[in-house]
Amino acid sequence: MKENHLSKLFGYLVLYFLVTMLVSCTPKEQTVKSVMDQTIARLYKAMDEKQLSGLDNDKAMALFSENEKQVLSTRHWMFTVNVPVTVSVMRSTEQKIVPFWLSESGFKKTDLTMNNEQVTYEVWQKSFVAGQIGLGINGIENYSLHYFVSVAPQNKNDKLVLSNFFPENQYVGVLQDSAFVYHDWDELVLRNVPDAMKGQQYLTTIRGRGTETHILGAFRTTSFPSSKTPDQVMLTWSSDASTGMDIQWRTDTTVTSGEVKYRIKGSTQELTAPAERYRMEDRVLMNDRYINRFTAQLRNLKPGTTYEYQIIPQTDWTENHTFSTADNDDSFSFVWLGDTHYSEKYGEIINKAEQDHPDAAFYSVAGDMVSDGLHRDQWDRFFEFPKNMISRKPMMNVLGNHDNRSGLGALMYRELFSYPKNAPAGVPEEHTYSFRYKNALFLMIDCTSPIEVQNAWIEEQLAKTDATWKIAMFHFPPYNWEGPYFNIQKAWAPIFDKYHVDMVIGGHIHYYMRSNPMKGGKVVSSYNDGTAYVISIAIPTNYDHISDEPYAAKRDLKGQLYQYMKIDGNKMTFEAVNFQNEVIDSFNIKK
Repeated sequence: MKENHLSKLFGYLVLYFLVTMLVSCTPKEQTVKSVMDQTIARLYKAMDEKQLSGLDNDKAMALFSENEKQVLSTRHWMFTVNVPVTVSVMRSTEQKIVPFWLSESGFKKTDLTMNNEQVTYEVWQKSFVAGQIGLGINGIENYSLHYFVSVAPQNKNDKLVLSNFFPENQYVGVLQDSAFVYHDWDELVLRNVPDAMKGQQYLTTIRGRGTETHILGAFRTTSFPSSKTPDQVMLTWSSDASTGMDIQWRTDTTVTSGEVKYRIKGSTQELTAPAERYRMEDRVLMNDRYINRFTAQLRNLKPGTTYEYQIIPQTDWTENHTFSTADNDDSFSFVWLGDTHYSEKYGEIINKAEQDHPDAAFYSVAGDMVSDGLHRDQWDRFFEFPKNMISRKPMMNVLGNHDNRSGLGALMYRELFSYPKNAPAGVPEEHTYSFRYKNALFLMIDCTSPIEVQNAWIEEQLAKTDATWKIAMFHFPPYNWEGPYFNIQKAWAPIFDKYHVDMVIGGHIHYYMRSNPMKGGKVVSSYNDGTAYVISIAIPTNYDHISDEPYAAKRDLKGQLYQYMKIDGNKMTFEAVNFQNEVIDSFNIKK
């Protein structure tokens, strides 16, 4: 009886969707995004969380009208050809569900295959006349390796021209062995391309495009939903650390404006700063789809001064809502961590660091703050665990590959953090930035963006500074046991050598390593002549075995660490500390 009742219920739901779709706009007026937005909006009205989480492929596909299926079949990837062509679609054999439109639109599976180090791709082909060509979605299950395309003229003497691409700025390469497959993973290259297909025009993509139509297993909840009460209060700098402070927080969407009252601690003279509001959406976050984020930028503060602040409608001046501006001496300390991945274990270690070192002026995470930068529920956990600390001390972080996810960009990161907007051309603002704290220059570099376009910016920042200490932080470590980043060694290490960067901080490889002094790719005798390259990890890990690293001064295979660094004039001291409060590594540099 229960099964029959559920079956009838689902039948009524399908009928509801079909009737609703009859009055929807025509395919010419729709895009894949609009179809998915409308469908998910209807799902929220008709289904509870359990039903949304339990959707399977057949039930989900039944929710689309024929018109909407036509949009999903033809408007995901479009281009125009000037002559008759054969289009080849290469899809992973490990993708369990074949995109519904392939066979329905006339594509035929061939015996041809090609592969990369991850998977084998089967080849589907179809002939087209000259004109516009439209291809469909990768699926509704968000398989991580999106299909890719090649195009060849049917008449070999024809000169094929491709144009009018959607998405725009399409890369067109040549299909051959060693061609990269995905823009966000260009180390993944093709092998065993069939001879008959070599030389065809080749359209690549990014892995993350499948999220545009992700329904199966897509719906999530956050353990920390927003409310009318401001929370996720966080400090950052986007200006001079001695005279400015940025304060960020969130509310639900019923709160449409915000401001901060602030004053020197102990004073009664109050100032007010307005806040800019950003509306954020995570379309498949069932219990908190929309929130408002606010940023107030406080300026013209007094150096070396402690302030307290209120986020209106807060009525009390609380100890957790205070901060201090940088003073004019050359002594300070800070704490940094490797990959955190929104884990409760990261919460444990960062709060332990604050307990052990209340003198730390700010905190930094060297990328991979979360595991999927497009999932706001993960960011909610990232902010929750250290909430009593980040409301008093700035977080100055860099992007990792998990934060800038699968080629889809890092919009949530930019909406969540307020950082200096001094990025180099070719890199989104706030992805790469620099800031000065007392006598130290910090280069916070997005290594998930193009490497070479940042060379001139890095050199300019280093050439013009008079800072005693120069520290660079980015996620991918140039030197590591698992997969050295030779492109970074080639592009950035010579600049670090030229201007003597004191330390390069990274993460990504989940272990601890501090190098001997490095210059010109070799170990030198002193950190006054070479750079310390350091990798760490903020969550537990345990490798059984790793290969030798002749440049390493210290390694540790167990994670959950924080790094405490103190600068006092021309002396720097460094400690790496585990959760058991053991100092696993320490050293100092005196200039």
